[in-house]
Amino acid sequence: MKVTLSALDTFESSFTPLVVIELAQDVKEETKEWLKNRIIAKKKDGVRRLLTSGIIIQVFPLHDNEALKKLEDSWYTRFTLKYQPVDSIRGYFGETIALYFGFLEYFTFALIPMAVIGLPYYMFVWEDYDKYVIFASFNLIWSTVILEVWKRGCANMTYRWGTLVMKRQFEEPRPGFHGVLGINSVTGREEPLYPSYKRQLRIYLVSLPFVCLCLYFSLYVMMIYFDMEAWALELHEDSGSEWTSVLLYVPSIIYAIVIEIMNRLYRYAAEFLTSWENHRLESAYQNHLVLKVLVFNFLNCFASLFYIAFVLRDMKLLRQSLATLLITSQILNQVVESLLPYWLQRKHHAQVKRKVQALKADVDATLYEQVVLEKEMGTYLGTFDDYLELFLQFGYVSLFSCVYPLAAAFAVLNNFTEVNSDALKMCRVFKRPFSEPSASIGVWQLAFETMSVISVVTNCALIGMSPQVNALFPESKVDLILIVVAAEHALLALKFILAFAIADKPRHIQIKLARLEFESLEALKQQQMKLVAENLKEELREGEKEKAA
Repeated sequence: MKVTLSALDTFESSFTPLVVIELAQDVKEETKEWLKNRIIAKKKDGVRRLLTSGIIIQVFPLHDNEALKKLEDSWYTRFTLKYQPVDSIRGYFGETIALYFGFLEYFTFALIPMAVIGLPYYMFVWEDYDKYVIFASFNLIWSTVILEVWKRGCANMTYRWGTLVMKRQFEEPRPGFHGVLGINSVTGREEPLYPSYKRQLRIYLVSLPFVCLCLYFSLYVMMIYFDMEAWALELHEDSGSEWTSVLLYVPSIIYAIVIEIMNRLYRYAAEFLTSWENHRLESAYQNHLVLKVLVFNFLNCFASLFYIAFVLRDMKLLRQSLATLLITSQILNQVVESLLPYWLQRKHHAQVKRKVQALKADVDATLYEQVVLEKEMGTYLGTFDDYLELFLQFGYVSLFSCVYPLAAAFAVLNNFTEVNSDALKMCRVFKRPFSEPSASIGVWQLAFETMSVISVVTNCALIGMSPQVNALFPESKVDLILIVVAAEHALLALKFILAFAIADKPRHIQIKLARLEFESLEALKQQQMKLVAENLKEELREGEKEKAA
């Protein structure tokens, strides 16, 4: 779309737009006038329909440069160890993004005890797997406690912001939902209608087979990786040189890069398929997308580690693969998500500046430059990818902690830079997103809790497979299996007891919410009593009138 200055010429110099609406090139004046009237009347459905039809290309709020500069100064421009200004982030970007950065900071600090305890285990008792029982047990308790304590911290923040208790709003159809126009039986409004059975057919006959095919392909790539590992090991055993010892890490590095590429390609395919399924509500769309992506990413990232641990039973290769996958994925994410987009954005910014300086138009060049620059910025698609990265990192740290206790230390180092790179990404790489209220991190809380349960099983199984533990039961492996299963059940029971014992909301917030509910009920009761009294008065008046007649 070519950018003209006519829209800016029609306003006074003091005008500062809050939201930019980019229209398609061939939009008629009647459509523009209709849209303007819908905006003045505060009717959102008009914008949604035009987005669906392609008349509106995009809608985004402009950055407030003065407020953004203050936020940056208190957030990431000065590299000092301090808490993030979560309330300021919430004031500028909204609760959803503020909760992500609050969780990122909390999770980073929660990893520090694991990193501190894991370091001496790595240095002094590397091969003594029986001594890792204490470390693995601490890990399992830690993973439960931090998730429960986060709920309390999250409740504190959202109560302070006024979003802890949000009334469920009726969801409008999402942009992109299409169908035959008809009358919604619930709302009585005219909107697209799409039969549920057609959506189910698309899910089970197309989407599900495609996901299964992708999972099979991921496993096929994994087997190629193991062939490469066997080739590198054979080459090293034949020559024994330093060069071939370095070559032992190359298959894992290549496989880590391939995993990241496959994850990103699959994400695009999952978004296309989920959109093609034609879900009416945004919540249904997000639930189906999260399910598709989580299943594939979990298998793609962790299948090789499970195979090495429980089929090959090669602990040395497991440590090597885990370390390589973790470190390589962290480096790639930092480069692809923040550094590369920021470099491209700086390059584009310089081009826009040259174009603006070349113009001899009587307009606010600063405003024109800001609109053109932000129009070409990437669109922030939500916190899904950010939470997914933390979820996979949590899996690397917790699933195989008794084999590679140094994973937490690498995660801490990565997250300290992740805080700043994500802040840079939000402020300088992406358009400013519309603010969205949130009461919690949503489905991701359940995802992290599920990962912590899986980690109990994997760590108990790894300890049970260790040579030191097997030596205690030289004759009967049945006794060993029974003891491992009993330990696993005991730890799971301890996890659920801790989850039950630690309240999701602090006591003072529970009291305030109960008081708020009591006051609401009292106000409702008084209103009802007032209404009953007025009705009685009205009935008495009618009775007096009848007597007088």
